[in-house]
Amino acid sequence: MLFRSTGLGKTELVGEITDCKAQGDHLILFVNTIDPVRWKVRATVTLKDMRKLIVVCFKWSIVSFFLNIKRWLREPEHPGEY
Repeated sequence: MLFRSTGLGKTELVGEITDCKAQGDHLILFVNTIDPVRWKVRATVTLKDMRKLIVVCFKWSIVSFFLNIKRWLREPEHPGEY
């Protein structure tokens, strides 16, 4: 996973999802950044967030992204400016 924050300027963080736990009405997503700093980041996701994610991802370009088996088998290229 790659992260960028307006507070960090052009710094790009590399991270890994380490866990996901249900807590009350939220899913807690745990991510460890590994480069250039080591941070433990947590984000909460609600069912409202998940509904929104499904709606915004229900586009042909996103569906075809997931259905492209070649993407599952190779190392991803850097997305460039995002």
